[in-house]
Amino acid sequence: MCGIYGMIALGSSALRCPQLLGQMGSSLRHRGPDGCGTLVTPDVALGAMRLRIVDPSPAGDQPFHNASAGVVLVCNGEIYNAPDLRSRYASYDYRSHSDVEPILPLYLEKGAAGLADLEGMFALAIYDFRRKRLLLARDPAGEKPLFYAHTGHEIWFASEVQALLHSGGASRCIDRQAAYDLLNLGYVREPKTMFADIRKIEAGTVHTFGTDSCVKVTYWNPQGTSDTADTAGVLDELATAVEQAVAKQTLTDGPVGIFASGGVDSALLATHAVTALGRERVRLFTVGFVDRSFDESVRAARLARRLGTEHTVVRADDESLTSALTTIVRGVAEPITDPAVLPTYLLAREARRHTKVVLSGEGADELFGGYPTYLGHRGSAWYARLPSPVRRKLAEVVGRVPVRHRKVSLEFLLKQFVAHAGAPLPERHVSWFGTGIPREAFSDGASWWTDSLRFPDGSDSVQRASLFDYETYLRENLLVKIDRATMLCSLEARAPYLDPAVIRIGLALDPKLKVRGFTTKWALKRVAGRVVPMQFVRRTKRGLSVPVARWLNTTLGEDVDRLLSPERLGRHGLLRADPVCQLLSEHRSGRANHARPLWSLLMFQYWLDYWGSEDCR
Repeated sequence: MCGIYGMIALGSSALRCPQLLGQMGSSLRHRGPDGCGTLVTPDVALGAMRLRIVDPSPAGDQPFHNASAGVVLVCNGEIYNAPDLRSRYASYDYRSHSDVEPILPLYLEKGAAGLADLEGMFALAIYDFRRKRLLLARDPAGEKPLFYAHTGHEIWFASEVQALLHSGGASRCIDRQAAYDLLNLGYVREPKTMFADIRKIEAGTVHTFGTDSCVKVTYWNPQGTSDTADTAGVLDELATAVEQAVAKQTLTDGPVGIFASGGVDSALLATHAVTALGRERVRLFTVGFVDRSFDESVRAARLARRLGTEHTVVRADDESLTSALTTIVRGVAEPITDPAVLPTYLLAREARRHTKVVLSGEGADELFGGYPTYLGHRGSAWYARLPSPVRRKLAEVVGRVPVRHRKVSLEFLLKQFVAHAGAPLPERHVSWFGTGIPREAFSDGASWWTDSLRFPDGSDSVQRASLFDYETYLRENLLVKIDRATMLCSLEARAPYLDPAVIRIGLALDPKLKVRGFTTKWALKRVAGRVVPMQFVRRTKRGLSVPVARWLNTTLGEDVDRLLSPERLGRHGLLRADPVCQLLSEHRSGRANHARPLWSLLMFQYWLDYWGSEDCR
């Protein structure tokens, strides 16, 4: 695991500011505190900060440079099929036992097309001196980040945005369309970032930069459909793929942590991890809250006792969460509106005291249909067939249900459903899954914004919505959250559900095997039920979060009043103050629970204060 960075002169001129390479590396030290290396020539400067996990000796530090072939590589991530690649290229003159180094002989044989042979999470840069070209690429799921900026006739790249900002490689001018993404969805869709001059390499693509051109190729695009007539065969295939993914991703010399909630996703990962490593090398980590509607520690403790593993509960109170908020805002140059980033950071900080590697369940919900939202899409067709007077009466009854500030309360779900069930699928999904900021809060109505959603085609609403979430919400929210929160603590997080074999099955799975009746994630639960006690399989999905609704009125009350004041809201020309002030007034009075939109607005304003600019384009 590393933080990679560099600058390449595409023309005949030498690099303008190679002395800034060290500054870029310093801003990424949290991603790789164990070792560092650079390669600098008049027109190329590359570096990597390394977290030593596979081959912890200095021989595994990057860059990897094959001088005779004229190729140099830096890579952030883990390559799980590195042993197979080493066997395939046994004659290559390796200098280390690193999992990254086999990428070089693979590239020398197959070029950029060879990236499709990699199994792992990675973001990499390869510079080919003979061809005068730079390759930037990311793994198929988008687990590892990679950003770049054109500055004159140079390409600057880095694992995190702040390396480009601190070094002066890009301006802080805001991308207006990206800001609308953030304020509607809660995240920014690739390839954009919040900064107009900085772009993100898309998941599963390789960009080749030459003197006069830039070519983007999607090198990994899974295809196929599952055989619904052979449900047992599909379940067997899925069970094998998940078990093998965990076995590959627990290959490490030290202990492995599991971020555990006691739900089906983490319970299945923990069970397979114990099988692969033994119970003494597996440790569960869970966040404990005073509010029982948010707390997951009791059920996770039951899982730990069942497996015979160590279990650590990380207590999250207002003081620790506020401290985490400050760390995230100042340490991550991207606005993260998901409040779960705060307990995730607390988990990571504690886990790093015991291990360098944790497993997390990202991807299971998007690939296998785990969100309550998908039940809403199934029910919307039924709702649309009801007579208009009946729908109006239902909305009236639901509207009278008292507001509750508990996590994912039934009141909240019912009100969301009746408010948006009749809308077209793209708008309905964003209304249920987005920030909830009303359209009138935007200065120009953002009338163009929904036309840019590019929602997947198809006839099944669950399949379309889950694919949209896989391609956007998972990549740009969940994976950003887990990567930044863990890497701030120099901890590597691995996601077995994003193994290529598991992804292929999930994307091809018939939607009837994802959501069946009122059961979400049906196929994965059937697979988990073979090895996991049913009390963990049947658990209602809750997800990791914090008591935002209360927090906005108490602990963060002063910051909310300051940052959501009319003066602050109007300074960048994106938001109108009156609708936001109305949201805050209703929330403070208890007339409505507007925690979701208010938190998103607050995080945007925090980010703007610390990282952004008042200029938009």
